[in-house]
Amino acid sequence: MSDIQTWIDNEVKSNDIVVFMKGTPSFPQCGFSGQVVQIMDYLQVPYKGINVLENDDLRQGIKDFSNWPTIPQLYVKGEFIGGCDIVREMFQSQELQELINTKVNA
Repeated sequence: MSDIQTWIDNEVKSNDIVVFMKGTPSFPQCGFSGQVVQIMDYLQVPYKGINVLENDDLRQGIKDFSNWPTIPQLYVKGEFIGGCDIVREMFQSQELQELINTKVNA
């Protein structure tokens, strides 16, 4: 595992909820990242936002880590949940709230 892969693995395992995104939670720099931030803020759950724009190795590394081509990416308790479309669909169907309540708030 490369250094960036090891770093990503540590981040997703040591934080309950992580969003790898373009920009920061207070200043998302793409619409998809902004949508995920709005959902997380609406749910009022603490999460760590990691800006992939600060590091090209990280930007590619997270795609390789998850085998998922797009950003943002949501992880809950070390498990890759999905990108913006999946997060939005799970939120609308209440699945995201159930997942967080079961895995994080249990």
